[in-house]
Amino acid sequence: MRRADFSYELPPELIAQHPLATRSASRLLCLDGTDGGLSDRQFTDLPDLLRSGDLLVVNDTRVIPARLFGHKASGGKLEMLLERVEGPREALCHLRASKPAREGTVVHFEGGLSAEVCGREQMLYRLRFDQELMPALEAHGHMPLPPYIQREDEAGDRERYQTVYAAERGAVAAPTAGLHFDPAMLERLASAGVERCSVTLHVGAGTFQPVRADDIREHVMHAEYIDVSAAVCAAVARTRARGGRVVAVGTTVVRSLEAAAGSGELAPFAGMSDIFIYPGFEFRVVDAMLTNFHLPESTLLMLVSAFAGREAVLAAYRHAVKTRYRFFSYGDAMFITRKPTLEAA
Repeated sequence: MRRADFSYELPPELIAQHPLATRSASRLLCLDGTDGGLSDRQFTDLPDLLRSGDLLVVNDTRVIPARLFGHKASGGKLEMLLERVEGPREALCHLRASKPAREGTVVHFEGGLSAEVCGREQMLYRLRFDQELMPALEAHGHMPLPPYIQREDEAGDRERYQTVYAAERGAVAAPTAGLHFDPAMLERLASAGVERCSVTLHVGAGTFQPVRADDIREHVMHAEYIDVSAAVCAAVARTRARGGRVVAVGTTVVRSLEAAAGSGELAPFAGMSDIFIYPGFEFRVVDAMLTNFHLPESTLLMLVSAFAGREAVLAAYRHAVKTRYRFFSYGDAMFITRKPTLEAA
C-alpha cells in the first residue's frame, strides 16, 4: 500500500478555523460500511443512529495548555510544545528555533519559567524546569491548536478545544470527535438507553506527524499512553451479551480498544502503545465510530479506510468536499459503520 493511495484534494477554505457557536450544530456525514451508502445528516440526529443497548466509548483525556513561547540566553526566539510530562519538573518536548538547542542551554519562557536542555531523545528534547511545570502551563501556556489552524489561540479555545467530559490531564491535542458533544446530547443518549464509558489516550503532538515513507508499512508511529480499565472491558462484554454495538467516539478510542485486544481478547491495558491501523487490520472490538475528517495521507485516514474500506471512504471525502463540509479539528463529523469484510488494499 502506498501513501498516495490515501490522498484527496481539499480546498483550503474548507479547513475550519474556528468552532461553531454551538457544539452540536455540526453536520454529520453517515457512511454505511456494508454498502458504501452515504447520507447527509446533522449531529443532532445521532440519537436516531444509535439504539438502546449500544455502548458509546469516549476518550476522557484533558488537553494541557502545552505551548509556551520563550527565548534562549542569546536572545534567539523559541517555541516549546510539550509531548509528555515525566515528572513534576521534567518533560519531553518539541522545540522550534532557528538553530537546534544544545545540551546545557537554558531557555526562558513566559511567566518567569526557565528550563535547561538535558539532552535529546530522537526528535524530542528533555527539559528540566526550575519550578513545577503543570501549574506554570495552566497559568501561562497556550492551547496547542493544530498546525492547519492558521491563527493564534484565543481565550475561547481553552473551553472549546476540550471535550465537555475531559477529566484526565495529559493530552497535547484534542480527541476532536468528542468536541461535538454537549451535556444535552449526552443526556438524550442516556435517556435513549445508550450506555457510556471512558478510556484514556493522551494524544501526543506526533498525531500530526506526516507519513513520509511511500510504503505505509514502513511508517513508525509515535507512542501514546493508553488506559483501558477492567470496567470498560466489562461494559463491552455486557454490550455483546445484549446484542448492542460498541461505538467509538474518535480514532483515539478505536486505537485504545483495539490495542487492548491485541492478544485476541479485550483485556485491561495501561501503558504506551504505537498501534498502527491500516487496511487489512482485523478489528476485534469496535462496530461503529464517530470521527472528524482527517488530513490526506495521514495515519488517521488510513485507520478510517481500514474500518470502512478505502474506496468507500475516499468517495465519502469527495462527497464532503463537493457539499462543502467543514474539515479537521473544528469541522464536521462522520458516523461510520464497519465494513464486514475488510479490503486488503
